[in-house]
Parts: sequence; C-alpha cells; structure tokens
Amino acid sequence: MVLNRVRAVFFDLDNTLIDTAGASRKGMLEVIKLLQSKYHYKEEAETICDKVQVKLSKECFHPSSTCITDVRTLHWEEAIQETKGGAANRELAEECYFLWKSTRLQHMILAEDVKAMLTELRKEVRLLLLTNGDRQTQREKIEACACQSYFDAIIVGGEQKEEKPAPSIFYHGCDLLGVQPGDCVMVGDTLETDIQGGLNAGLKATVWINKNGIMPLKSSPMPHYIVSSVLELPALLQSIDCTVSMSA
Repeated sequence: MVLNRVRAVFFDLDNTLIDTAGASRKGMLEVIKLLQSKYHYKEEAETICDKVQVKLSKECFHPSSTCITDVRTLHWEEAIQETKGGAANRELAEECYFLWKSTRLQHMILAEDVKAMLTELRKEVRLLLLTNGDRQTQREKIEACACQSYFDAIIVGGEQKEEKPAPSIFYHGCDLLGVQPGDCVMVGDTLETDIQGGLNAGLKATVWINKNGIMPLKSSPMPHYIVSSVLELPALLQSIDCTVSMSA
C-alpha cells in the first residue's frame, strides 16, 4: 500500500493559472491610447498609468468597509491630479478605470493547455482554487476566465476571515475537499502568501511558479519545489508520489 500520496492540489489564480500581469498591461495600453487620442495627453498618459500601477501594488483594504470600484477609481483620480494638476476629474477617472478593468478582464483567459492539465489532474486528485483578494474583483476574474468547472471547490480570500498565508484558509480548503493538510500540495507564484501559507499549514509540499527565474531573497520562505510553468506540475506530482511509494 502506498502511504500518503498527494490527494489534493491547491492552485493560486493570478499569474499562476491566468496571466493577470499581462492582462493588466494590456488594459493600461488601452488607457494610454484613450488619453492620447481623445484627450490629447502626451507623455502624461504613461506617467498617469505608472502612478496607478504603483498605487495598485500598495493597495490595502478591509473588505467589509471598502468598495473596490471606489478605491480604484480614486487611484486614477489621484494619478491624473498629481500629473496634470487642477481640480479632481472624477468623470475621467471613471472612464479610465472602467476601460482598464474591462480590457483586463477580456484578456484573463484560461489557456487550452492549462484547461487540459486541470482536466487530467482532476481524474486523479481533488482540485481547489485558493485566491487572495477582494471578493468582487476575484469573482469577476473567475467568471471572465470561466474556470469554475475545473475545480472541486473555490475559496476567495476576501470572503474569509483570513487570507493566505494564514493557516485557517488552507484548513478550510482541506475541510471542503475532505482531505488532511499532509495530503495536499500548494501551487502559486507568490512566496509570501502561497508558499509561506502552505508551509504554515503543514501541507505535504509547496510548488513555486517562478516564470522569470528570479532569485528569492535569503529571508524569503523556501518552497519544496520550483518550476517555471504550471504545466510542469503533472510530472512533478508523479515524482512526488514515486518518492512517497519508494519510502513506503
């Protein structure tokens, strides 16, 4: 009998299964075009988008008290005012935000090879989508990339008391799938949330998707495995199970 084989895989969403960063860049390019063609901005258009990108990266909000639409429209409003001066222009900020958002969602696609991988994996193990972030934002992405049918359960951090890397959200995932932490593998692109969370919860293994081949800081959490693409996962899972059966 093979002991303790992988029974479940937890997947992050953004920049693990879908190219959120790439989709966001395409959204920014559309806004730059709008500002240059309709409003005759020149290099200020790029400056505004750069400022918004910085604001997005520093975002911190409490789901119960904040509407993400208001937060992100304000990013655009502030960036425009910081760049152009003058009175706040809420109308233009809204136009930029909704163009960025709609373009971004159009490009959030679950690639065919990723769909095929999830379909094959689900024949062998249970699959959980475990994503941090604002409830509305993440649910819109899930809807846009139509990934619901590939998973046994979906957890959005903004709908829970705690997000990754808190162990509680991982234990909740285990409960939904009817597995133990030691049966599970966490796959994601962020060391501080996906990998640290998997380690905190005592999962069987953590897999870091390192697309750009960056060197982690010495202080960063150390994943059990590193791959450059999520498509390398099936072979890796087989090798993990082989190691288990040999040690058994």
